[in-house]
Amino acid sequence: MKKIFETEIMANFEIAEKIFRLEIYAPELAQLAKAGQFIEVQLSDEFTLRRPLGVASTKNDTIKMFYRVVGHGTNFLSKKFFGEILNVLGPLGNGFDTNVAGKVLLVGGGMGLAPLLCAAEKIENVDILMGGKTADEVMFWEAEFVEEVEEMFVTTDDGSLGEKGFVTNFLPEILQAGNYSAVYTCGPEIMMQNVAMEVLANEIPCQVSFERRMACGLGACLSCSVDTANGRKKVCKDGPVFDAAEIFT
Repeated sequence: MKKIFETEIMANFEIAEKIFRLEIYAPELAQLAKAGQFIEVQLSDEFTLRRPLGVASTKNDTIKMFYRVVGHGTNFLSKKFFGEILNVLGPLGNGFDTNVAGKVLLVGGGMGLAPLLCAAEKIENVDILMGGKTADEVMFWEAEFVEEVEEMFVTTDDGSLGEKGFVTNFLPEILQAGNYSAVYTCGPEIMMQNVAMEVLANEIPCQVSFERRMACGLGACLSCSVDTANGRKKVCKDGPVFDAAEIFT
């Protein structure tokens, strides 16, 4: 059930180069939100459209989100301070299935790790395979996930942290050893496609969380449409979480 909330900013600070962690006090929204869902943030009257941000945590009546400063809107958001009021719409979209028997493997890269963090909070038995370009892009994620998962596998493109290479280089070995009941993934589309194909080949259920430019967040503008095995669908309304078999087969 989506609603508009007037929330208070509890924290908004840079944790890596141009990457910010935003926390808002929103008890009702935190109770409603599921792992994989997102909210739309109203920046000011200067901006016609809201900005979509994935829910990364719902602990302690607080919604935690991560965003990268890439344009005028996110730069404006990065200037907001503790105590300011932020108007948000949500929760939007659908989420991951967190009622899974057995162990779940989360596979993510870059900012796609945000919704997986919320999934890790809500799934009892879970591991994480995470990747990034350099150590700076991964270290803060390690700190976020360490208390939420049983085992953590880390890769970096340059080998500055964890194993050198991509998450897909090490996924087959991890799948073989882990006896996983499901795999959830979010990140660059080519990464998700390669993850999904490997997981489905092992006959393990796989869910993918798509990242698209979701202008309205309500399925009206069609800017986030994606082709699926069941026709063209809207990421903001029909997703952002899909069955991987629906997208990559």
